[in-house]
Amino acid sequence: MAFSINRRLLIAAGAALLTWVADGPATAQSPTNLRFSAVFSEQDIRAEMMKRFGEDVKAQGFNLQPYYGGNLFKQGTELVAMQRGNLEMGNIAPQDISNQVPAWSIVTSAYLFRDADHLKKMFASDVGQQLKKMASDQLGIHILGPTYFGARQVGLKSSKKINTPDDMAGIKLRMPGGDAWQFLGQAIGANPTPMAYAEVYTGLQTGAIDGQDNPLPNVQNMKFYEVMSQIALTSHLVGFDLLAVSNKVWNAMSPEKQAAFQAAADKAIEWSTQEHLKKEAELVSLFKEKGLDVYTPDLKAFRDFAQKKYLASDLAKSWAPGMLDKINAM
Repeated sequence: MAFSINRRLLIAAGAALLTWVADGPATAQSPTNLRFSAVFSEQDIRAEMMKRFGEDVKAQGFNLQPYYGGNLFKQGTELVAMQRGNLEMGNIAPQDISNQVPAWSIVTSAYLFRDADHLKKMFASDVGQQLKKMASDQLGIHILGPTYFGARQVGLKSSKKINTPDDMAGIKLRMPGGDAWQFLGQAIGANPTPMAYAEVYTGLQTGAIDGQDNPLPNVQNMKFYEVMSQIALTSHLVGFDLLAVSNKVWNAMSPEKQAAFQAAADKAIEWSTQEHLKKEAELVSLFKEKGLDVYTPDLKAFRDFAQKKYLASDLAKSWAPGMLDKINAM
């Protein structure tokens, strides 16, 4: 009887050991895959940013799977993909968020942020936390931080000099789709034309559009300078997207993992910001060397025109009371 009992105990113990060997280490070693979608190219500074981020979160059990150039999801569809559970991480345009959460349109308005530092301070403030909570509660995404990619400048195929918004009248300026983007084009005096990012080069080449607005690093990455004759340094928008992860992924992490994940994002974003700032300074000279006319128009005229447009628009009606004053005061 004793032998029979001991035999049964040994068999049970052996089965438990086999289960632990089969399941325990495998579970510990199986990383959580994070599909990441972005419209920027693999040559973009932000692609290196994501490589650095991916390396840092490996220790937390995550395997980053990046897709660039809109190859997985086209521009403007990443947010919906995350909401449907088809994507874990994305580089989301604030304009896409504002399409669903109108109060977010405040951060898409022209001449709101002074520079990259102002942008960073806003998202780290109580105002930033308020905006992040809106995105979490209403969209199901957790925003890790703003990914600065340069001030947006107007690049044109024609040689017509641009000094004030009046000079932009009738110019077919490519803008991404969506009300916030289209209104931005109007706010600098242009005739905004929706077009996918990947089609801009051909659009300029064929004359389907007269110009585009992008930060200088994007102009270099996508070689838009090859089909443009000039760049007016309007600096009408501090360009940024939001590095975001789905709430499903975020909420499944322990507080310790969340802290490490956020720290990895902060580190990568700061590196990318500094690289973009250095790149912008270098590119003005580079584009002049390539024969483009690069100059600064009447910025006060552009700023005054844009602010009047926004304050008189329906977009401003959705802004949280007092938020604009708080951002301006930072």
